[in-house]
Amino acid sequence: MAERRADVTWSGDLLSGSGTIDSVGSGAFGPLDVTWPARSEDASGGKTSPEELVAAAHATCFSMAFAGGLAKAGHAPERLSTSATVTFVPGTGITKIALTVRGAVPGMAAAAFREAAEAAKVGCPVSQALAAVPEITLDAQLES
Repeated sequence: MAERRADVTWSGDLLSGSGTIDSVGSGAFGPLDVTWPARSEDASGGKTSPEELVAAAHATCFSMAFAGGLAKAGHAPERLSTSATVTFVPGTGITKIALTVRGAVPGMAAAAFREAAEAAKVGCPVSQALAAVPEITLDAQLES
């Protein structure tokens, strides 16, 4: 079992206030500034949002699950490049996550690559935690 921690401070109301992700247990990052405009508008002003952090977590978890599944099937990847785009609609929440992965996996057929990617999308613990998101798409392409 592993537990992870993040400490956040918020000051003010939602719309004009601001916050800081003060630290994470690993010490890997922080402080990071967060604001409502960074969450709900295209221009983030160099600040992050919960959705950006969800995107990072999802892309990482998916990549790990995919690499593990490929290796278990005898096709360890040379490289997987994954991005996750999280769509946030104020008043509604997260409405969509689009995963995109490109991979270099010698000796693997494109159809098998896509099938393994779908399995990783379903099996990744972050995907499972985000199961309430109405739409999670996957674009998986094997590079030649």
